[in-house]
Amino acid sequence: MLSPLSSKVNFFSDRVNPKIRNKKKLIGFIEFLFKNEKVSLQSINYVFCSDKKLQKINKDYLNHDYFTDILTFILSENTAPIVSEVYISVDRVRENAAHLGIDYKSELHRVIFHGALHLCGYSDKTRLEKKVMREREDLYLFKYFS
Repeated sequence: MLSPLSSKVNFFSDRVNPKIRNKKKLIGFIEFLFKNEKVSLQSINYVFCSDKKLQKINKDYLNHDYFTDILTFILSENTAPIVSEVYISVDRVRENAAHLGIDYKSELHRVIFHGALHLCGYSDKTRLEKKVMREREDLYLFKYFS
């Protein structure tokens, strides 16, 4: 299990190792992302797990019986600062990275930022929403890695 480093952003692992380097930098960047999007963050817990675990959560809570790379749950009221749990399948991130021909580290960070962007109000249901979401992901990936 990864230990919490911040009261706002924490990383936990359910029997998988997401291989996150420089957690302090990532935590600071996630907090920056929320500030930049003008969304108040109280806490976000990222939980890294297996495909099997995330599929079970997907089925139990959303009635979706399929694999996904991420599930984002808002636990706070609409008017309160964001309190959330974000579940990420490390298996799915690895498979997607291989399928897309990109490195695991980039895909993992894209998914982490994707979850944060959902919490900031971005959706990805329509073609236009997906385009805007991808643009925001790309922007934050560029800022993080440059």
